Amino acid sequence: QVHLVESGGGLVQPGGSLGLSCVASGFTFGSYWMLWLRQAPGKGLEWVASVNAGGGSVYYGEAVKGRFTIARDNDKNTLYLRMIGLKPEDTAVYYCAKDLPGTGSCDYWGQGTQVTVSS
Repeated sequence: QVHLVESGGGLVQPGGSLGLSCVASGFTFGSYWMLWLRQAPGKGLEWVASVNAGGGSVYYGEAVKGRFTIARDNDKNTLYLRMIGLKPEDTAVYYCAKDLPGTGSCDYWGQGTQVTVSS
């Protein structure tokens, strides 16, 4: 059974930094692309970043490019998101998700972790 468990969210001031983690189990983590998604209050789901199975190729949404870094440790079955220069508009529930190959969509995601950027 696939499980994705995010952690690391919290309250941070504008301009601050935060790191999220997502521990995966129940599948061969190192064989799949992984993603971070987020959902702000009253808005739809937004793609944040993706990383390929090996970790060597990363992609970012325009809103976070240059401020967020996605990474993975396949030995630890863990996905990371490092966020710097946080803005109030980054406030959202952040989800890690497992890619469903060939579909452009995800088949599993975690319960999410809340990130609030506010002074």
